[in-house]
Order: sequence, then C-alpha cells, then structure tokens
Amino acid sequence: MSALLRQIPANIPQDIRKIRIENSHLTELPRGSFENVSALEYLWLNFNNITVMHIKSLEYLPALKELRLQGNKLSSVPWTAFQDTPALKILDVKHNRLDVLPEHALRYLPNLTYLDLSSNQLTVISRDVFYNWPVYQRSQRAEGQIEAISNAVLALHDNPWICDCRLRGFVQFIKSVGPPIILMNSYLTCSSPKFRAGKFFHEVELNSCMKPLTSALDTNLTVPVGLNVTLTCFVQASPSPAVWWTYALKLLRAFNVSTEPVGEETIRSELLIPAARPADAGNYTCTAANFLGNASVAITLRVGSPWASTTPPGWAPVAPAEPGAHVEVRIAKQTVYGITLEWFAVAAAAADPGETWYTLLVGRYDAAQKDAIYIGPGVNTYSVTDLLPATKYEVCVAVRNQAPRKGQCVVFVTGSDVSQLEQREKLIHIVVIVCAMVLAVPAGMYACTAEARPGCLARCPGACPRRRHGGQAQAAGSKESTLDSLPAGSEDGLCRPEGGRGARRPPAREEPGKTRPPHRNSADLY
Repeated sequence: MSALLRQIPANIPQDIRKIRIENSHLTELPRGSFENVSALEYLWLNFNNITVMHIKSLEYLPALKELRLQGNKLSSVPWTAFQDTPALKILDVKHNRLDVLPEHALRYLPNLTYLDLSSNQLTVISRDVFYNWPVYQRSQRAEGQIEAISNAVLALHDNPWICDCRLRGFVQFIKSVGPPIILMNSYLTCSSPKFRAGKFFHEVELNSCMKPLTSALDTNLTVPVGLNVTLTCFVQASPSPAVWWTYALKLLRAFNVSTEPVGEETIRSELLIPAARPADAGNYTCTAANFLGNASVAITLRVGSPWASTTPPGWAPVAPAEPGAHVEVRIAKQTVYGITLEWFAVAAAAADPGETWYTLLVGRYDAAQKDAIYIGPGVNTYSVTDLLPATKYEVCVAVRNQAPRKGQCVVFVTGSDVSQLEQREKLIHIVVIVCAMVLAVPAGMYACTAEARPGCLARCPGACPRRRHGGQAQAAGSKESTLDSLPAGSEDGLCRPEGGRGARRPPAREEPGKTRPPHRNSADLY
C-alpha cells in the first residue's frame, strides 16, 4: 500500500495466490506482467495511475478469479485479454474513464458473477453487448427449467447516458432484465438530451433512429435593403443531428446561427443576416447529418433595390420610419480619383442625431442597383475613391432604412484622362511664370511690338492681368494697357518680328503727381 512502485516486481514467488498493490505509481500493465505467478487467484490494483493495459498482460493466469482495477485512468480495456483468464468471476473497473463497450466485450467472461462498470464515461452501448454474454445466454436457455444458474450482479449506474434512439435497445434490455442477472442499481438515469435529463430509464420511451429530414417554411424570400433577415429551417432526425449553414460553398460563422429543439425529434435552426445588402443575395443551404445520413434544404434570398419604398408583407423595418428625417448633401472636395462627401442631418425632434446611422449608396448613374455603405453615428464625411475615368456617377446619403429623398443625391462625372489634366496644370504654371517675368522687367527694355509674330504670347492675355496705374482707366488707344506694351524680359526680347529686329520704344513719360509703384520680383508675383 502506498509504495513507490512504478512497475510490477519481477521477483514475486511462484506460489503467491493474492497480490494487492494500491495507491502506488503504476501506470501500465505490460505484456507478461505476471508470467512467473501462474497460481495467482486474486489481483487488486486499485487507485493507481494505470492508463494502458496490454492485450497479453494477463497471460499465464488461468486460475485468476478476481481482478479489481478501481480508481485508475483506463479509457479502454483490451477485452480479448480475458481469454487467458477463463476462471474469472469478479471484474471491478468502476471509477475509470471507459467510454466505449464493444459488442464482444463480455464474450470471454463466461463464469463472471460480478461486473462493475459504474462511474465511467459510458454514454451509448448496444444491447448486443449483453446478448453476447454467455451468462445471459445460459439464463435464456434455462427459462422454465429446474436447472440452477448462479446469479450475476451488474453495476451500470452513474454513467452519463444519452437517452436517444441509439440507446433504445439497451433501455429495453434494462427494463426486461431479471434473475439470474441482477442490477446493483436499477434506477439508471438519463443525462441528455436536456428534455430527458434526470429521467429514469423506465420513464422514457425511445423511438427508432431516423435519417434527417429538412424543410423550410419559405424557400424564396425577397427583402428590402437594410433589413435584418432570419432564415429558418426545421430538421426531423433521431439521434439529434449536427446542423450547419453554407453560402457559396463556404461555411457560415457559427455566432450567426442558433439551433434549438422544438420537439423530441425536431429542431429549428436559424441564420441571422444583419442589414441585408445586394451582395447577400443568393442561395443559403441548411444541412443536417447524423450517423444514418444527411439532408439539406436551400433557401433563395433576393435583396430588393435600395430605392424601393415599399416593404413586403410580413417584414417590418429594423427601426420605425422617421418622417421628419432629412439629409443635406454637398461635395466637400473633388479629386481626379473621386469625391469627398459631407452631409448634415435635419432629423425629427424625437431622433437623436448622435445615434443615427446612415446608408451611403454609390454607383454608376444608370445602374439599377448601387453598392450600400453603412456609416455609424457621429460620422458626416466619406471619400469615394478608385472610380472609373470619364464616367457618370450618383451618390446618395439617406437615414438608415429609408429611401433617398430629393436633394440627398449628388451626380458627378469623373475626369477623362489624368495625364491631360497634369499637362494642363504644367502649362498653366509655365504661363504664370512667364507673365511674372514680363511684369518684373523694368521699363525701357525691348518689348514685343504690335507687329510681333501672331503666335507670340497668344495665351498671355487670358492668364496675365492687365496693369493698371492708380486704379484710373486708361484711354482705349493707350498701349500701356495691352501686352504689346510690356517690356521685354531680355535684350533679345521675348519674341522677334518677322524682319528679325526688335523695335525700341521710348521710355514712358511719368505723369506729374503720380507715385511709381514699388518694384516686385517674380517670386512675389508667383
């Protein structure tokens, strides 16, 4: 007892009839553990840490009558190992971790009078386990005969039994069993499913197993944009099946799916699609499966146009309509690649602007359906980028679940070519710089005459402001108010007449009483 043994000692005397090793550190029973003690009749190995038992661990023990393995960590037992112990009468494996009992488990225990399988993890077993037990077979043959048959005590309580169709045969066996087989505790109870938890075996009636049958109240749904949609399917099956939803061959996230029983063999599964968008349209498949097979039902969802103002029968908006709600929209900035929108809500008095959601609808002007973007409370700007060039677009902003009203949409056209715009901007910069240089040249330098080449500075009059002195209007014939009167930027002049020579102008006379404006360099002008 409580010895620090990690394996069965090898020097046990051959004539030993009883071995008891408890509360030690044994972890396994290897092959031939007791090959030198063939006279052994009683083997107690309770409350150790045995997890593995070799199929030949009981070899050379033909006289063994009692084997106790209580309080170990066995998750399975090699039941064919008992072919080497034909005289075994007592087998105690309670308080282990057994979760499976195969049909042949008791076939090699013909003389057993006590079997304790209580306090394990058994959930479902077949009645054939006991129909194949030689003790039960003898009791059936001896019915009505005077032949005496010894009793066999069977302990199966304190296991987490799942009372569904798979346990039907075993429950019938428990209800009908009688001497010579005696149950240590005949009040076996169900642990699951929930509606049968805590019930005794003799209180439940279990039906035969059934392959899943799936159905839906409506397999074609049409809903408006922004509505919360719940798809529902019903499944009849026994045992209870696993249910999942798929969309475009992709498994949908479990936190949007709820499954609950609505009857003993019927469950309801619901898939929630929050704020439906056109991209959510398509076929959704509800699939159920158990060990007998699987079945599925498809539900087709159509999401109506966001411009629709009517609501289909049977559906209600997520929030009540706000008759006074209105949004004023304007373009805050326009770039080559898109625009930046800005809006201001003029809501009803009962609405809280800080909690108002908006729907932004973006698409080509002629598109029947537009992409929906949902904007949370507190945001009143949004940038639309990556648009196609030379394309007419429409953008609308509306309060959540409402169709856009007049004045809540903006129509615009994107630029035709980015490179052309950049070249235009560069040309404007060059003209501005040339004009600035012209204005900065002092009087008396060479200038272009009225007879200059027609193409010279042809675009300057539109880009350069005319010089004015003291805000006084100049005479219509005065050359000081034209670009032809501007001084040249160098000795050669900005342009040459066709004769190749520039004309020199006499310096302009200053009017008496006038103050000459201060000189400004080109950088200041630019």
